[in-house]
Amino acid sequence: MKVTVVGAGAVGASCAEYIAIKDFASEVVLVDIKEDYAEGKAMDLMQTASLNGFDTKISGSTNDYTKTAGSEVAVITSGIPRKPGMSREELISTNAGIVKGVAESIIEHSPDVTIIVVSNPMDTMTYLAHQSLELPKNKIIGMGGALDSARFKYRIAEALDCPPSDVQGMVIGGHSDKGMIPLTRHATRNSVNINNFLSDERIKEIAAETRVGGATLTKMLGTSAWYAPGAAVSSIVQAIACDQKKMFPCSTFLNGQYGLNDICIGVPVIVGKDGIEEIIELDLDDEEKGLLQESASAVKKTNELL
Repeated sequence: MKVTVVGAGAVGASCAEYIAIKDFASEVVLVDIKEDYAEGKAMDLMQTASLNGFDTKISGSTNDYTKTAGSEVAVITSGIPRKPGMSREELISTNAGIVKGVAESIIEHSPDVTIIVVSNPMDTMTYLAHQSLELPKNKIIGMGGALDSARFKYRIAEALDCPPSDVQGMVIGGHSDKGMIPLTRHATRNSVNINNFLSDERIKEIAAETRVGGATLTKMLGTSAWYAPGAAVSSIVQAIACDQKKMFPCSTFLNGQYGLNDICIGVPVIVGKDGIEEIIELDLDDEEKGLLQESASAVKKTNELL
């Protein structure tokens, strides 16, 4: 499988590295607008191949999309990163033009591609891709919920002082500090609900810490995080490449599911070789339904700026 990653910055390069190390793709092409930047990142990564034991070929391109031809999956990370104090919504005016142009260039050379959108504000950028591109709805995926859920599970494992592999948890809703909904009612440690181990107050703290997970790291690092976003994207790419039928919460286009229409927002989906193969409708309680409706209203307000 050939995979294109547009944007050779920290997130894009981390994504390419994780894909290569997992060794399920034959080729990864990094694309960036900065002269020689993607080529340099690709060369640096290829010099780790013998050390990390992968055979994936990584190449770079300065804005030459002919080199991406025949890609089965393309990841769009390009755009300006969120800076301290900047909301995801403030990114829209610049990133919308970037994402639209990049997506059109990819499809010109890879018409059957599945696109994974990472650029922020992610739900709105995913919606933009749906509105701008002549691709089936299952072929456009927003990454956000997979990352938010990983951060949720990290916080649960931290509170339980247990291995993260023991923990199951999911975040749905918009990929924003106020929009995401950690489903604490459904979170478990080895199938045992976390309320058997943690107080209601501690569980509320975990949910609050999850919601500001991205902002917390932006404040600490001075820019957006990259390791966990790169890992989240690589997991979705692997599910497509290996037809794993894995469940991820991803931003997907809804047409009646959860009572929502004409919106991209995070809900659980099954990901396989055809992209989003099924949308899973959870049995939400009244509080969760209300939170999802509020999150959807906020996403739609951002979409209106398009």
